[in-house]
Formats: sequence, C-alpha cells, structure tokens
Amino acid sequence: MLLLASLLSVGQKPKPKPKSKVVVAATNLYLQEIKKDIQLPADQPQNIVKLIRQGNKITAIAKDNLFIFENNKLTQKPFQGNWQAATLDPVGKLWICSPEYLVNFDGSTRMNLPFSSATDTIFCILWDKQKSVHIGTNKGMYSWTGSLNLVKPTEGKSVKQIVEGADNDLWVATNDGLFTRKKDKWINLNDYVMAPGIGRNILSLSAGTVPGDVIFGTNTAVSQIAENGNHWTYTGEEGLPYGPVTTISHSENELWLGTPNGAILKNDKWHYYSGKRWLPDNKINDILIVDQNTVWIATPKGISEIKKVQMSLAQKAARFDKRLNERHLHHGLISDCVFKNPGDTTSFKCYTNDNDGLWSSIYLAAESFRFAVTGAKDAYENAVRTFKAMEMLEKVTPMKGFVARSYVSADEETGRGGEWHLSKDGKWKWKADTSSDEIVGHMFAYPIFYELAAQGEIKERAKNLVHRLMSNIVDNNFQLHDLDGIATRWAVWTPDSLNNSPNWWYEKGINSLQILSFLESAYFVTGDLKFDKAYQTLVKKYHYVENMVQQKMFTPFEINHSDDELSYLPYYCLLRYARDPLLKKSYQSSLKRSWSVEQPDRNPLWNIISSTGLKTDCDTKVAVDELQEYPMETIAWGVQNHHRWDLRINPIPDRFMKDQATRVIPIAERGITKWNTNPYQFDYGGNGTIEDDGAAFLLPYWMGRYHKLIKEQPIK
Repeated sequence: MLLLASLLSVGQKPKPKPKSKVVVAATNLYLQEIKKDIQLPADQPQNIVKLIRQGNKITAIAKDNLFIFENNKLTQKPFQGNWQAATLDPVGKLWICSPEYLVNFDGSTRMNLPFSSATDTIFCILWDKQKSVHIGTNKGMYSWTGSLNLVKPTEGKSVKQIVEGADNDLWVATNDGLFTRKKDKWINLNDYVMAPGIGRNILSLSAGTVPGDVIFGTNTAVSQIAENGNHWTYTGEEGLPYGPVTTISHSENELWLGTPNGAILKNDKWHYYSGKRWLPDNKINDILIVDQNTVWIATPKGISEIKKVQMSLAQKAARFDKRLNERHLHHGLISDCVFKNPGDTTSFKCYTNDNDGLWSSIYLAAESFRFAVTGAKDAYENAVRTFKAMEMLEKVTPMKGFVARSYVSADEETGRGGEWHLSKDGKWKWKADTSSDEIVGHMFAYPIFYELAAQGEIKERAKNLVHRLMSNIVDNNFQLHDLDGIATRWAVWTPDSLNNSPNWWYEKGINSLQILSFLESAYFVTGDLKFDKAYQTLVKKYHYVENMVQQKMFTPFEINHSDDELSYLPYYCLLRYARDPLLKKSYQSSLKRSWSVEQPDRNPLWNIISSTGLKTDCDTKVAVDELQEYPMETIAWGVQNHHRWDLRINPIPDRFMKDQATRVIPIAERGITKWNTNPYQFDYGGNGTIEDDGAAFLLPYWMGRYHKLIKEQPIK
C-alpha cells in the first residue's frame, strides 16, 4: 500500500510485478568449489612430495616427516630419511623411499638401494600385483628379483613413473620414450609407433580407468593409449591450459593434472587453478583425489584442498551479504577492505575509494531487489542504511544537489590524490570533482530503491534527493557543477559538447543514453514536469535518441569495458521507466546492438539487464553459470594467465596497449574485479591484502530473481 500511495502521489501508475517470457531455473543445489589450506605445523617444512590415502587416513610425506590426517586430527611423525617417493603395496602397507633405502612405514622392513645416495634421485615406486617392487630413479628403473637390480632397457634413463597394466604388463615413463613390458619383453613405443611430434620425454604416467589403458604427459600434451583403440591427445588446441603435465590423477569422470605452474581439472570442460586463490605454490608435487568432490594438492609450500560443496545461489548470496556487512562498511558506504597480512581476514580496515557512490549504489539496488523478492527485514534495513550513507555524499558538501565522490572523518587519511575539502561543521572531509560514473550509480539505485523498498519518510527523502541532484544537472545546462561553479571533468551531458565537440565523440552515445535515463527516472520518482521538458528537448531538438542508438564503441574504435557498466545501468532504468512506446523501441534497438557486441563477454549483469530490457532470452543460462562459478573468496590475489597454452593473444591489444586474450578467461581463473574491467585481460596484480566487497555478485543475482529469470525454491 505504501508503494501504491507513493506512485499515485506523483501521477504515475503502479508498475505490475514484472513478467517475462524467459524463465531460467537455476539448479537448486549445484557444486561450489571452495579452497582450504590444509594446516601443517608452522615450524615444519611445508614441501610435501607425496600424498597417500589409506581408508580414512591420509599421509603427507615430507623430507624428514610424515603428517598423518585422520578424523580431522593431525599427527606428526618425525621420520629421518630424505624421503622422495611413497606408495602402497598390494596389501595396503605404506612404503617410503630415500636414495639410500626403501622402508615400510613401521620401519620393520628395509631394503638398501644398490647405488650412491649422493648421485641419484628417486622419482617413483610401484608394488605390482605379483608383490614385486619397482623403483624409478634418475639412472634407470630397479626391480626386485630377490634383490634390487637395474632393468637394462632403462639404464641411463630418467624414470619418472611406473604403472601396472593388464596381465602383469608394466608401463614406464622415461626421458627417452614410453616403455612397455609385455610378456617379459620390453618395447620402447617411441621407437616404433609414437608420433615424432609427441617427443621422447615422458614426464608422467597413470593407469587409465579401463584395465590396459594408460595416460601419459609429455612436454606438449597429455595423451591416452586405449586398449579399445580410442586413443586421445589433448594439447593447447584441445583446451589443455598448460604443461608439461608432471602429475596425473583421475577418477571415472575427472582427470586431474599437475604442472610446474598450476593444477588442471578436465571433466565436462577444462578448469585451471593457479595463484594463491587456489594454491600455496604453483608447482604441483602430487594430487590426491580424496572422494568424488574433494581433492588435495601437494606443493613445495603446503597442501591445498579444493572441495565441491552443495550450495544454492541463495545460500551463496547470503554468505556474500554476511561478509559484506561484517567487513565492508565505511561510514555506511560500501568499500573494499585491506588486511594487515595477506589473506588474514581477522585484521581489516576499510578505506575511501574514488567511486564510493557507484559501488554503494550496486549494493543499494541489490538489497532493494532482495527486499522486493523476499520481504526480508534485514534487506530493507541494509538498503536504508546504504541510502543514508549515499545521501550523506550530498549533505557533506555545501552545494545543493552536488554529491561528493567520497567522504571520510576529519581525522582520517584520504589516500593519494584527489580534491578534498573540509565540511562546514569540520567533522568530515569530502572528495570533489565527481565523475559521471558516480551519477550513473546514484541515478541507477535511487529509482529502484524508491520503487521497490523505500517507505514513509525515507521514500520522501529519496524523492527529494533525486530532485536536487537532477536539478543541479538540468539547471546547469546538463552539467554537474562543482564547488568552483564549473562542470566536473566527466559529468557533462550538454548538447554543445556531445553534438559539436570532437573531444566528446567517444562519449556522444553513452552520455546521451545516460542523461535520457536520468531524466526519465527523475520524472518517474518526482513527477516534476521540469524533467520531462528537459527530456523532450534532448530528444526532439538535439537528437539524443539517435545519438545513443550506436552508443557501444568497438573495434576499430577503442573498447572501454568500464563504459559497459556506465551504459548498462542506465539502460536498465531507461527501459524500465520509459513512457513512449516508439522511443522505447529505439532504446531496445540500441540495447540489442550493444548486447550483440557484449554477448561473448559472458557477463551475468549484462545478460540479465538485456533479457529484461529486450523481453527475450539473452543468455540467462550463461548468467546462472557465471554466478555459480564466481569464486567464493573475493580476496585480490595475483593471477597470471599469459603463459597458458589454451589462450591466444589478440593481435589488437586493449586500450592500455596490454595483451588480451581472444576469448573470455573463465571467471574463476581471472582476477577478482567488479563489472568494469576487461574479461579478456591475462594478468592481474594483488598480494592478498585487499578484499572486494562482493556486491558485483549480489546485483545480477537479485535482479535476476526479481525478474524471475533465476528461479530457486527455498531450501528446507
């Protein structure tokens, strides 16, 4: 009733609950990947060379220690020996090997190795079904025939892995070919049937899921030789992210690969894990599949667990919202936070940002949609709190209708650069030279908040704030005037600039879109004919509709991914609040053109907004997939992808003249960002001391839920 009354008070008809021809039912429960560090004693070496599972017990082997994990308890067993490899025998006993000897776990049986410990390296051990042991070293393979003896065909060759095939066959990976023993006869397949391009250096080996199959890794590929003849090879062209593959582990449906620079999973598609988001170190020593949803990855700096946990997008959103409210509020504004030590979430501090208003608006809109969907009390409270903080961006300045970029307390650091002023009461410092980015955020969130969440006195405050903000712009010839009475650098929508100045050719379309959206939204909220008159002037006299039809700039023009956000947020409000059906068709033509360019970006927010504005399916399933794959952890760790085999460098670099890929890098494999960055970007900085607020996930999710593009049943 409050919503109905407020709409009628400004002469508007209440908007019915949105209906859409597109309904995407997100799987109520999906598998969300979550990474956890397996803690080892801090005072002990973290270099784990091998992981062995025995029932519910996992043993991690380090140089002079064995770490035993059982029933969530860690037991450390000091065990001197310079251990380099380990395996289980046919009855399930653990054996470990150093260059001097092979010994079982309890130390009751020991085999001395017939070579000098100073001149060799142990790579692998195999106990075959005949209860014979084979040891791969840098000088060849030793087998037990009453004593350990060198297998002549492997002499002088580096033996990296040994596996048992069918009928007591053996397969041996060496630096000079793939050997197989069939009926006691040794054959080097590289001398007879292997493609020369595969190379002779076989770095890893594993028995396949079907008896007789073997999977092996080389410098350029990972391949399978199959008993039924259905062999396969994966290179970068088939999607292999990187190599050489030095570790292979697999289940029936998943293939895990370790490399010197990251881990790889192949199931229905390829996944690449590198950087501190996923691993303590990128060099992979071993991979252990614990169960169908859990894997442990051993590195020189510790063990990482990657676990797939059943979760709904609603549960994920709740976790994001909880984290945001715990450590991402800065005077009520939404802020990234900084940690004292990398990854240490126990000590954090929020800080001012150049675009505090824009990032806060993302959360304000998200919580407004959540309130409209769920009626949750905390959603309303969060939205009101955020609105009040954004309202303060105007109150803290001495100018009616001018919003600051940010504000901090008078005794607080302001960071580097920017135009800062002291508030009249001396309690605050506020940042001037407000950008069009900020106005886009304010004029996106306020109408949504006003329509879907605001009530009573807060609703009136939202209405008045929109009126003051847009009056500042309209009354100053479609410019936002700063303290000095001059337009800020980017907050310019005046016809003289957009239609006549070459300096604004790039912004002509997008700024025309923005101001039309602002004016229609302002009229919807306030009912003031001043905004309708300004809108009609820009449409009829200055041809702003024609300007915006081709607003999206792309090659051969510069592509600015930051501008995508500054166009899609206005698109949403313009198509939601536009009144003229003919003009709305023009706006839809503009959006359709923009989305045709944006479609490969796999951006969930663009897809949701395009679907709502065009009333058709603009890859809403992709939006759901991307939201599911969005990383749970939003800490900014450095991410490197330049080295990958599966990514090609676009001949045209990005607008900063940096290399970019020819396809979007998967969202879980690139840096944590908001929606204003280049998804084709290879590399990202970050040392784990900054955490993103996560509102970028919340907005497309709750917008999709509100428009029934994402449909989830409550979990009991």
